[in-house]
Amino acid sequence: MESLTNENTENKTMKAIIVTDQSAGKAGMKLAERPMPQASLNDVVVQVHASGFTPTELTWPSTWTDRLGRDRTPSIPGHELAGVVTALGYGMTGVSIGQRVIGLTDWTRDGTLAEYVAVEARNLAPLPGDVDFTDGAGLVMSGLTAWQGLFDHGHLMAGQSVLVHGATGAVGSMAVQLAREAGAYVIGTGRANGRQTVLDFGAQDYIDLENEKMEDVGGVDLVFDIFGGDIAKRSASMIRPGGRLVTIVGPTEARPTHGLTVDFVVEANRAQLSEIIKMVRNGKVRTNVGKISNLDNAVAALNERSKGKAIIRAHS
Repeated sequence: MESLTNENTENKTMKAIIVTDQSAGKAGMKLAERPMPQASLNDVVVQVHASGFTPTELTWPSTWTDRLGRDRTPSIPGHELAGVVTALGYGMTGVSIGQRVIGLTDWTRDGTLAEYVAVEARNLAPLPGDVDFTDGAGLVMSGLTAWQGLFDHGHLMAGQSVLVHGATGAVGSMAVQLAREAGAYVIGTGRANGRQTVLDFGAQDYIDLENEKMEDVGGVDLVFDIFGGDIAKRSASMIRPGGRLVTIVGPTEARPTHGLTVDFVVEANRAQLSEIIKMVRNGKVRTNVGKISNLDNAVAALNERSKGKAIIRAHS
């Protein structure tokens, strides 16, 4: 399909991080030149100013295949973006060239660790000018995962209690803040050195999983799980009748005696992103951004441990 753009991008290339070997993990990443994406029907092309990356995505089948299961290596990882629209697919409305946007890209297409990316317009939300691209990219995956886990799948309501595992991380800290804003009693978990960080994000209590027994806090209405395994099983025993264990690590054997276990995969959602952005602008929620690098240094940066969400800047 023909695209509408400020410049002709046919036959042009861009910088991108690519992966070709699933067994190599992050060590298999490298910087390369790739063809510039074109905007197909329902697509826009976005100049990526900032991109987030989730390390586990290199184990997802969708990183290596398209929607029909066909190999698509070398592939470009990354699914969280903040940037500026530079091209519109044929017939696109509601999005304009030059608009600042954030969004979550499709799992089975080339991703956001690149100078440009083609993405379905419905997956994007406007990014106000007073929110930095780095913060915008930092809230996409973590914000949507936390929102959907707490409210869509966990049915969290004001006055209930929630146990948030991994509360110092990008997803966990966002879950703490959203749950607090919803009027829940929030208990975060993590290592000993994370206590003050999690309390600063708004949790009312904290459990050091290395030195404290989480079962001592009593029953909770919801557990937001990012660990799985034994932690999830122990957490299930804490859930009150009618409560839920919501996990993002896939199917689990952890089952509350009188409740439900839900595992889910985060989905793009424009309305939810817009609500989270409002909270960021109002100072009610803040992102948990860790190391910030550029594309030239991305491979080294992403192979290092980072507190918070690692962000790659493709354009300044």
